[in-house]
Amino acid sequence: MKTILLRPLAAKSKKHNWQAIIALLFALLVIGASLYTFVYLKHDPTLTDLRGRLQAASALHPLGTDHLGRDVLTRLLLGGGQTLGYSLLALAAALLIGIPFGLIAGYKRGWIDKLFMRIADGFLAFPDTIVAIVLSGLLGAGIGNLVLAIVIVKWVSYARLVRSTVLSESQKDYIRIARTNGLSDARIMTKHLLPHIAGHVLVLASLDLGKIILLISSLSYIGLGAQPPTPEWGAMLNDSRPYFQSRPELMVYPGLAIVSVVLLANMLGDYFRDRFDVKKEVQP
Repeated sequence: MKTILLRPLAAKSKKHNWQAIIALLFALLVIGASLYTFVYLKHDPTLTDLRGRLQAASALHPLGTDHLGRDVLTRLLLGGGQTLGYSLLALAAALLIGIPFGLIAGYKRGWIDKLFMRIADGFLAFPDTIVAIVLSGLLGAGIGNLVLAIVIVKWVSYARLVRSTVLSESQKDYIRIARTNGLSDARIMTKHLLPHIAGHVLVLASLDLGKIILLISSLSYIGLGAQPPTPEWGAMLNDSRPYFQSRPELMVYPGLAIVSVVLLANMLGDYFRDRFDVKKEVQP
C-alpha cells in the first residue's frame, strides 16, 4: 500500500526534475548564444542596407533581413541579451532593496514596520504595469529609466514576502534561544532568518522573472524602453508591425523568443516551488 502511494510522488518528482533540466539547458543555450553574439558579430546589428531589405532566409542571413536590411538573427540574439540582461538586473536590484528592508521591518517592527506597511499599501493600490508605465513616462523613455521604474515597483513584493516570513520565524524557539545566548540582531537576521527566507525568495524571483521580461518587452513595444537602433525583442516587434502581412515571420521570431523564455522562467519557478516545498500562495 505504501509503495502504491509513493509512486505518484516519485513520478511527479521525476517530471519536475526533467522540467528543471530542460529549462536549465534552454537557459544556457540562450545565454551562450547571446554571449557569443556579443563577442563575435558576423553582421553589424545597426548597419542599414536598404538594397537588401526584407530578404528571405538565406545562407548569409539565416532568418532574413528586416525593413532596414539588418540581419534578423544577429538582432534577435543581441535582443535576447538586452531583454534578459536588463530583466535580471532589475530583478537583482529589487532583491537587494527588498530583502534587507523586509528583514529589518519584520524583525525590528515598531515605527520601521509601520512606515514600510504604509509604503507597501501605496504601491499595492495600483497594478504593477500601470505604475511602471506612469514612472517610465515621468522619468523619460529609455531602457535605464524603465529598469529603474521596474525596481521601484518590484522591491515591495519581496520586502512583504520577507517581512511575513520573518514575523512567523521570529516567534519560534530557536530565535528565542539565539537571543538568550546573546547573539546580535544582525547575526540572528543573517545566520538564522536569511536561510529560511531564501527558498521563498527564489521561488518568487523565478516566477517574477517572466513577468519582468513581459514588462520590459511590452513597454519597449510602445516606445518607453529600448530606443532605436538598439536591438530588443519588444522593440523588434514594434519595428516589424507594419510588415506583418508581407513578412509575418519578422514578428513571429521575437514573439516566440519572448514566449519561450517566459515559459522557461515559469517552469523553473514551479520546480523551485516543489523543491523547497513552498506553499502555493507564493505568486508573482
